Amino acid sequence: MILNTELEYKGNLFPSKIVSYEKNLNVLSFTTANGVILEVTVRRDSVLRFRYTTTGIFDNDFSYAITKYASRGYNHLEVTEDDSNYIITTSKLICKISKLDLRTSMFDANDNSLICEDELGFHWEESYELGGDIVKMSKTAQPGESYYGLGDKPVDNNLKGKRFENWVTDSYAYGRDTDPIYKTIPFYTALHNKKSYGIFFDNTFRSFFDFCNERRNITSFWAQGGEMNYYFIYGPEMSDVVVNYTDLTGKPHEMPALWALGYHQCKWSYYPESNVKEITAKFRELQIPCDAIYLDIDYMEGFRCFTWSKEYFPDPKRMVKELADDGFKTIVIIDPGIKIDMEYSVFKEGLEKDYFCKRADGPYMKGKVWPGECYFPDFTNPEVRDWWSNLFKELVEDIGVKGVWNDMNEPAVMDVPGKTFPDDVRHDYDGNQCSHKKAHNVYGMQMARATYQGLKKFSYPKRPFVITRAAYSGTQRYTSSWTGDNIATWDHLTIANLQAQRMCMSGFSFVGSDIGGFAEQPNGELYARWIQLGIFHPFCRTHSSGDHGDQEPWAFGTTITDVVRKFIELRYQLLPYLYTAFWRYAEEGVPILKSLVLYDQHDPQTHYRNDEFIFGEKILACPITGPNQNGRRMYFPVGKWYNFWTDEIIEGGTEQWVNADLDSMPIFVKAGAIIPKYPIQQYVGEKTIDELSLDVYYTEGKETSQVYEDATDGYDYIKGRYSLRDFNLSGKKNELIIQQHKSGKFTTTYKTFKVSLHGLPFKISKVEVDNVIIPFEDLKLNGSNTLRLTKEFTELHIIG
Repeated sequence: MILNTELEYKGNLFPSKIVSYEKNLNVLSFTTANGVILEVTVRRDSVLRFRYTTTGIFDNDFSYAITKYASRGYNHLEVTEDDSNYIITTSKLICKISKLDLRTSMFDANDNSLICEDELGFHWEESYELGGDIVKMSKTAQPGESYYGLGDKPVDNNLKGKRFENWVTDSYAYGRDTDPIYKTIPFYTALHNKKSYGIFFDNTFRSFFDFCNERRNITSFWAQGGEMNYYFIYGPEMSDVVVNYTDLTGKPHEMPALWALGYHQCKWSYYPESNVKEITAKFRELQIPCDAIYLDIDYMEGFRCFTWSKEYFPDPKRMVKELADDGFKTIVIIDPGIKIDMEYSVFKEGLEKDYFCKRADGPYMKGKVWPGECYFPDFTNPEVRDWWSNLFKELVEDIGVKGVWNDMNEPAVMDVPGKTFPDDVRHDYDGNQCSHKKAHNVYGMQMARATYQGLKKFSYPKRPFVITRAAYSGTQRYTSSWTGDNIATWDHLTIANLQAQRMCMSGFSFVGSDIGGFAEQPNGELYARWIQLGIFHPFCRTHSSGDHGDQEPWAFGTTITDVVRKFIELRYQLLPYLYTAFWRYAEEGVPILKSLVLYDQHDPQTHYRNDEFIFGEKILACPITGPNQNGRRMYFPVGKWYNFWTDEIIEGGTEQWVNADLDSMPIFVKAGAIIPKYPIQQYVGEKTIDELSLDVYYTEGKETSQVYEDATDGYDYIKGRYSLRDFNLSGKKNELIIQQHKSGKFTTTYKTFKVSLHGLPFKISKVEVDNVIIPFEDLKLNGSNTLRLTKEFTELHIIG
């Protein structure tokens, strides 16, 4: 008998014509003659989900990315048809699905303008090598279309003309354009004709995005397995796209403790205890504010997680308490690799309970990491996550550690090709058993989730603090993150700025970089400039490998120390402003940092800007990113902007030179803003706040500002014990009115505001508080336009 042994390579396959259509509430199913089904779910008027199968049946619908708290519901849904298309209409979108081949096109329901259309649309290729299908989607790029997002890619903000791979990778000393690196966030935002939409491709296999790289007018994305499953999110404002994506994949489950937004100091490694104490004492001696000190892998006994080195840290509980008494919270590292050692209780228990990952044919997945040969827990198994979370009891509840830092959780494996698990490793995937090809990109996320659950349990009634290196979409629900093992170069200072902006527009705002660079050694100037950028990142930490020299704020001489102190002090003054921005992020999904294009998409000048960003809602910042510079050119978006240092006013819509010697940085405040400030503290909680400073920047017109405060830790704020102040400012030629509305049940410790007026174009002749004229001496008014008044006022009226 002769057999044909050649495999039939069919190439790209496409859906054929629609033969049936079914509607089940908000789920619309279209079946083709060749067995392809497209399921369109209308989640919101502006959010549609597209899910395809080529086999006639769908797998279990399960996603780690989508939060159960995501908003649902729509105001209008109508399905009609004409000769060529089925037409789905909501109050925001019109979606046409071709009867001939399932290709879709999306239109704005208000003006019928085209937003996005399929080119080849959904197609697939049978992969005998990978098993299953390579699922593909291509869309026609609209004229002048730009693309943003995708998480921590170390490239310019605008992604047009580039191609990317999503495969979480340990990328030590990565460079500009290194791809892939530590995170997989398969979400991008597109912008054309002043309208914006987003696409979230919720597929955890190795995936790719091409933004007009291979073909000039085509954007495409594909994955080496799994489903073609994506969400289409319409703005038309880019800010709404990001907010809706963040709502879909989850906002942080709680506010961070205020101390977590302070300055943190880290190194590989601070040990023994005497070295840790020496570092923390130096911070207090030099009066450089700092809230957290980190212990890297050397605090452990032979790099075994959840142990302490008896030689270096003989009494960790006492040390952690003494550090806490001095205002320092202790953060420790925990990696996923568990040393193979039958004398080691964590390993023994994991083995007995069968919690470690296995190869396809049965043996445990063995890999070399810091402790030597290790097994790795399967964090995609809920039982394993529960076990892992309980391992934190001693560290957190007994010893008093305040935060945990998950590293190497890509997962990173040493001395093997690909630096990670082989593809055949098996995972539980919450009951949806699969190979590592599917689970790889979520492994670090699920480790961070399990760590978060442990910290939440054992830190209670305080809030948990977790940091992760690896992440998939949705990880922002549980943890903060940093951008991995960068290098002490000027280019990496620029990259850090880009990565933080991009992470924020990818739904993940609680992020920062290793200030000064992890690998190699910065000079004093580079370190100072990096601190200046770092104080505007939600997560603010110096971290270095320690192999190349010291990287503490005092390591570069007194001139640099003074600059660094000045900017860390500024960070602490701005804590109520940052905390308010974080509240807006946790409450509404509004990113804490905004690239200029996210701030004003209608100005084409913003579409390719990289350096300038908006911090919160009202502060414009731009780092100095080169040596020996005493200033730089920068672009000012729409509006009027006050120079933070000089009060000089600059009109937006222009590019201008800004002076910035080493002890300065281009920082500007939006006209009409009210910026809250605390007194400088050496750590959060060192002082009772007895007065809140309000810096008021005059404008002719109206502007609103907010200040959110609570107990800075704990969960009382969820029960309404918070203080939210809304300030409405209205400026005219010779008067300024500030109205205050307060909500929430929290009572702040301070009784008064110290109001500093900037840019007032008139001399004050009269001040009324709640319609009562106040004598100047009662206001403690001085020549610099500063006045004190009760925090309970509802209207302040300043007349020229």
